[in-house]
Amino acid sequence: MVKKELVQRSPVRLLEKVIEGGLKAGEIGVLAAPKGIGKTSVLVQIALDKLLQGKKVIHISFNQHASYVQTWYENLFEEIAKKKQLENERDVADELIRNRVLMNFNQESVNSDVIRRSLKSMIIEGGFKADSIIIDGFDFSCAERGRIATLKDFAKELGISVWYSCDITGVPDYDKHGIPAVLKDFEDLVDVVIILESKPAHTELLVAKEHGNYHTENVVHLDTKTLLILED
Repeated sequence: MVKKELVQRSPVRLLEKVIEGGLKAGEIGVLAAPKGIGKTSVLVQIALDKLLQGKKVIHISFNQHASYVQTWYENLFEEIAKKKQLENERDVADELIRNRVLMNFNQESVNSDVIRRSLKSMIIEGGFKADSIIIDGFDFSCAERGRIATLKDFAKELGISVWYSCDITGVPDYDKHGIPAVLKDFEDLVDVVIILESKPAHTELLVAKEHGNYHTENVVHLDTKTLLILED
């Protein structure tokens, strides 16, 4: 399979379909679940799909070393390439690496201004015109609303979509719309919320919020063995 066909037939197209065309520039999406359910895997698959389209991605991690995140990209790409018998696999992999930047920050010691300046320097001064930012390991339970609002304004200014992961700890608590309680102070700033729930044969990705609509009942599945989004 050639790269163009891989993009066209990617299961990420299914995910985009259930959230009405995907996450648009200036919008924020959140994948919420307890630890170990598959949030990082889904975020990396979303990023890989962008990279395969020739777009640039910045991946920020707050709880994992860059080498660990890099391994996620390598393993999932190899799994996809093998499954789809991708042509020129090595050349495609090299292209993806050139269009991807991995960054690490400590949430407790680095404020949003520092992160925003770093991103702006890379995107504008460095000429790395990113299409998407992936933010994994950010702790919403101790976050300030202004931090999310600032990043949303930044995303709108530069025309970038932003995906976060969100850990749900303890006994799950949701509001009347099915939004995790940990997101209650930020819910109006978030355009898409997807909940990951572990089932015996697969993991379900349930769309709790989609551009102003709640409880859409749109579901996508994640293979529990490969951690890949399942095709329809």
